[in-house]
Amino acid sequence: MAGEGEKKPVLEMVQADGADEGCVTFVLHDEDHTLGNSLRYLIMKNGDVDFCGYTITHPSESKINFRIQTRGGVAATEPLRRGLNELSDVCQHVLNTFQVSLRVRSEQSPPVSCREEPAINGLILICG
Repeated sequence: MAGEGEKKPVLEMVQADGADEGCVTFVLHDEDHTLGNSLRYLIMKNGDVDFCGYTITHPSESKINFRIQTRGGVAATEPLRRGLNELSDVCQHVLNTFQVSLRVRSEQSPPVSCREEPAINGLILICG
């Protein structure tokens, strides 16, 4: 357990006594369905994976219990590592595509002027 001032681990590996390395639950802290479902999808595409699923223990907790079971003696950490790398690549591709589209759009359109207007909760930006 992390004491005051200590950083809580982002990832924990939970393995039953006597269980092989191909059947592991990973606890991902400070995460939700956004990461859970995307990562589960990518890991299930791996041919060495028999099962991959996740649960969120309670809506007020921001952690995921992520279970991976593999076949053929493959350690569960390998599909997790590969899935995280693939998800990072997908996110980078989306970001790059978005930035290129913004550049193209800004080159094709005249500059937009914006002004701040008061609103109930602060200021809003009006562009037109």
